[in-house]
Amino acid sequence: MMEENKEKDLEDIFLDAKEYIDTRIEYTKLSFVEKGAKLFADLITNTTVIICFVLSFLFASFTLALYLATVFGSNVKGFGCVAAIYLLLSIIVFLAKDKYLEKVLVNLFIRKYFDKVADKDEDDEKKL
Repeated sequence: MMEENKEKDLEDIFLDAKEYIDTRIEYTKLSFVEKGAKLFADLITNTTVIICFVLSFLFASFTLALYLATVFGSNVKGFGCVAAIYLLLSIIVFLAKDKYLEKVLVNLFIRKYFDKVADKDEDDEKKL
C-alpha cells in the first residue's frame, strides 16, 4: 500500500513537472509574440513619424528657399542660401559628433532600452 502511494506521488510530481514545462513553453511563445508585435508596432509608428518629419522638413526648406528667393530677387540666390545653411549645419554636426552628439545619443538609447526593460519587469511582477 505504501509503495502504491509513493508511486502515485511520483506520478503526480512528473505530471506537475510536465504541466509546468508546457506552461513555461507556452508563456515563452506568447512572450516572443508580444515582443515581436511591440517591435513591429514601434517600427511602424517610428517610420511614420520619420516620414512626416522628413516631409515637413523638406517643405519647410522649399518654403525658406522660395522666401529667400523673393528677398534676394533671384531663385539661385535663395536656394543657394538654403544650401549654404545646410552645408554649415552639416559641418557643425560633423565636428561636434564625436565629442557631444554620439554620447548623448548612446545615453538616450540606453535609457530608453532600460526603461522598457523596467516596465516589462513591473508588468511581469504584476502578473505573478
